[in-house]
Amino acid sequence: MAKKETKQSTKKENKVDEKKIQELKEQIKDLEASILYSKAESENARKRALEDIEKARKFAVEKFCQEILLVKDSLDAALTIEKASLESYKDGIDLTSKQLLNIFAKFNIEEINPEEEMFDPNFHQAMTMIETEGEANKILNVMQKGYKLNDRVLRPALVTVSKAK
Repeated sequence: MAKKETKQSTKKENKVDEKKIQELKEQIKDLEASILYSKAESENARKRALEDIEKARKFAVEKFCQEILLVKDSLDAALTIEKASLESYKDGIDLTSKQLLNIFAKFNIEEINPEEEMFDPNFHQAMTMIETEGEANKILNVMQKGYKLNDRVLRPALVTVSKAK
């Protein structure tokens, strides 16, 4: 009788083990599906982020371009005038220049005009050096103004610098 009970006990244990194995296989399938879903979701998020970055890169200057087009329109309007005096052209250029400076201010573009300052290679590019009696490395003349965008140099100012005799 002990053998019969042992066989029945073993059959019950086998059924329990098979049931447990089946449950574990189901769990493995669910976990594998979950992992695949997570991988796909992260890959889609990565692709969307790359697309967003590409769009941002393409259209980052859109607002700036819209503003610059206003300056272009002003210049075109000046060219269509048949009979204008030199004074009216000067006034138009002055207004267009102010319009451009307003756009620069709006987009954090700053002018570098270092007249009478000390030479700084981070913001200035020396084109010539002139011997003077005064202080060395002082900017004597600005040939072309420089510009900064958000404190980063877009173009250094082209300058003439003094050097000691």
